Amino acid sequence: MAVAEAFTQTLPTRTGRTRAAARPRRGLDRAAAGLLGLVTLVALAAPVLAPHGPLTPVGQPELPPGSSGFLLGSDTVGRDILSRVLYGARTSWLAALAVVGLGLLIGGIIGLIAGASGGWVDNVLMRITDGFLALPAPVVAIAVVAALGGGLFHTLLAVSVVWWPFYARIVRGEIRTLAARPHVEAARLAGAGRVRVALRHLLPGAVPSAAVTASLDIGNLVLTLAGLSFLGLGASAPAPELGADTARNLSYLLQDWWIPSSPAWWWHCSPWPPTSPVTASAT
Repeated sequence: MAVAEAFTQTLPTRTGRTRAAARPRRGLDRAAAGLLGLVTLVALAAPVLAPHGPLTPVGQPELPPGSSGFLLGSDTVGRDILSRVLYGARTSWLAALAVVGLGLLIGGIIGLIAGASGGWVDNVLMRITDGFLALPAPVVAIAVVAALGGGLFHTLLAVSVVWWPFYARIVRGEIRTLAARPHVEAARLAGAGRVRVALRHLLPGAVPSAAVTASLDIGNLVLTLAGLSFLGLGASAPAPELGADTARNLSYLLQDWWIPSSPAWWWHCSPWPPTSPVTASAT
């Protein structure tokens, strides 16, 4: 009786500590989500925030930063650099969100099927996923764009081809972990079918990890898309793109440094972790 009473008395304390420890994490999650939403809002509001059109010359060429009406100066044909940076950031950011969404959709479906099915289905799907993971992603993306032709749509398609395996791996790992939980076993014993168990009891548990991974990958994708654009595999000139604007004006780096540096500064602000959180946590 004394042991039971002592155990009962310790439960509220442990529960309270757990809830108290979870509060800072929830605050960080909300702050990260708010920052992501803020950047997305700024990207969507680029036509409103930009002082001038991104394609129209509106001043003297090569004006330095801080000139009247040109916060970041003007480029070699007199276009406002700030306007081109805002429109270029809008293109890269929304393109990164599109790739993340497509990767989550494809990888999530494959990971869910593999983790919920197990057996030979799991082995086949994961070996295919491992085959894509073994390929060098930038080289494959460049090869796909070279085969299909330049353009932003082809670039997004090429990056999506090599991005979904990360999400498939992490979703499959979470599903396999959740499949051994008591509530899943109880659902099976209650007569729930495989599809209901997968969609109702397994998939919701894998969503938080996949969402966190996707939010961390957006910076990587902005850099990847800007890097492909830097190599000439993005939208054709004179479309505003961060990597393309940096590459086109690279020869002015020593004389008019602000022209190639302004777009390069934005897309280098996105962090690139040395190891992907997906591959680090996938099993």
